Amino acid sequence: MTLDGTNSYLIDAGRGCIVVIDPGPADPEHIAALQAAATTSAGDVAAILVTHGHPDHAPGAAKLHRASGAPVYAHPEARFAHDVACVDGEPIIVGDTTIGVEFAPGHARDHLVFSLAPDDVLFTGDVVIGRGTVVVAPPGGDMRQYQATLERLRARHAAAAAILGGHGERVDDPVAKLDEYIAHRKAREHALMEALAQLGTATVPQIVERVYVDVARLLWPAAARQVLAYLEALEDEGRVRAHRLERAPTEFEASLLHPDLSRIVNPSEAAVARAELGFDAAGAPLVAYETVEARTS
Repeated sequence: MTLDGTNSYLIDAGRGCIVVIDPGPADPEHIAALQAAATTSAGDVAAILVTHGHPDHAPGAAKLHRASGAPVYAHPEARFAHDVACVDGEPIIVGDTTIGVEFAPGHARDHLVFSLAPDDVLFTGDVVIGRGTVVVAPPGGDMRQYQATLERLRARHAAAAAILGGHGERVDDPVAKLDEYIAHRKAREHALMEALAQLGTATVPQIVERVYVDVARLLWPAAARQVLAYLEALEDEGRVRAHRLERAPTEFEASLLHPDLSRIVNPSEAAVARAELGFDAAGAPLVAYETVEARTS
């Protein structure tokens, strides 16, 4: 779920001040490593910035706050403890450094993207990562908000030097990466609509089976959450209609809608999987979808 783990970033803000972005999980060794790195840079942790509240990004903030006394900056809707509620477009100034702040919903409601001048380096958390694509899963994820966030970043940061995401490697061509992400979402939605037109009426797992043939079956429960995010957006727009099925899910449907998470992730990552994929909301009735055109034709 986190590739090689969560990336934490340290910024030398000048005047002996170090800014930490995404301290990660509440791992004592990791928090100690962050403080040691700050000391090596001849500074003290002066501010803690959190991109969003998922358990692989935020819990370390409280532990680092207790150890350093540095204030925690977060989105105003963040449900974890924080000292400063960020304002969209209002920069954070620490030492000699100005850090831009943008609200970036979609992957999570409380997501922020930070930017660092003069080269316009973007710290994107889980909006854009170094390898692969990002999970957008209800109820915390919203596909249309996510797509709007990508488009906004593309328009505002056409000259950005790099993207430093919450997972994976540094991205040295931000525009190309954003274009890739935008195109990927459009292509998946087009494939979903084609599959739904061919099937007539289908459950989420039946759509996954058609659209995600290029993805390992082990990851199909995650793909099912993505499909649901698309379908919720399409239903809101009046392009798709949903209706409840008065039957139990098949074994195949149940394996995607109510999966055994221990088969997907190890126990230490179960909380991350539940937060990322929204499986705390599991247990909803089985629903079938059809295009509005299919009903009216």
